[in-house]
Amino acid sequence: MASEGPDIEEDDAGEFLTIAVGAGDAGGRLDKTLAGLTEALSRARIQALIAEGKVGLGEAVLTDPSAKAAAGDYRITVPPPAPAEPLSEPIALDVLFEDEFLIVVNKPAGMAVHPAPGSTSGTLVNALLHHCGSSLSGVGGVARPGIVHRIDKDTSGVLVVAKTDAAHQGLSKLFAAHDIDRAYMALTRGAPHPARGVIEGAIARSASDRKKMAMVKTGGRHAITHYAVERQFGPEARPTAAQVALTLETGRTHQIRVHLASKGTPCLGDQTYGSGPPAEPVRAAMTAAGLARQALHARVLGFVHPVTWEPMRFEAEPPADMAELIVLLEAL
Repeated sequence: MASEGPDIEEDDAGEFLTIAVGAGDAGGRLDKTLAGLTEALSRARIQALIAEGKVGLGEAVLTDPSAKAAAGDYRITVPPPAPAEPLSEPIALDVLFEDEFLIVVNKPAGMAVHPAPGSTSGTLVNALLHHCGSSLSGVGGVARPGIVHRIDKDTSGVLVVAKTDAAHQGLSKLFAAHDIDRAYMALTRGAPHPARGVIEGAIARSASDRKKMAMVKTGGRHAITHYAVERQFGPEARPTAAQVALTLETGRTHQIRVHLASKGTPCLGDQTYGSGPPAEPVRAAMTAAGLARQALHARVLGFVHPVTWEPMRFEAEPPADMAELIVLLEAL
């Protein structure tokens, strides 16, 4: 017999629903059974809560939505909704330049640029809201105030953020016209051949993995990356790693990482686009250097100030993990 509905409690940790599954309802899929006994949660939401360990029966925490439902009282914890606007957080920033119109920062690896599912705090936007207060441009939207461009969470380097709508619009036009100097440095598995060249190929969402990007023959967005090998490490005839300078004509999602992987020389430490492990001496150097992300750094950002029209150029040296890795690779 179906329950009359869940009992609902609430405190600062969120809502707690108790759903009674009778003997007549037992035996079916857990997620489907629980969803059929309440209108408060969809089946998809119940599946997500099970995956998060928020559903229990007695002392047991349930983790498999396809398991058979047993009779008993199921307790479901529903966390409170995330705030609609990002919160200010006192996170230290490496500020390279700041005026009343914009701010240029050296973003550390591991910091997401703006809040997103899975990264709702500790982002650059959270830090900027504390640093800049209410002066950030609102053009980027509630979750992305001031953000004109992005670099990946695990990529370090220079990034500019608008503090006024006029600056935001001006910077956006520069990026749209590709009138921005952007130079990156990567440490790669092996060395691209030839040592200098252009990688050109459209990029789109991967058909086999929606979390990845891929080069495609039809559709996608045109992408151009210029590269030059600055130094090679290991045997001269067959280098095991390289330091590569890259400049962008376009700014597609994961562009450098996808383009380097297409050459068979992905960024060291790239868990998404690295198709195979580097040589053992390189792996040992990565471990010793503490490199736990893709070895990619946004080294230079140059543009004309969108309000004062002053030419501006900012450069940030690679952080400790990449700098130490270079030293260790030179000893190979």
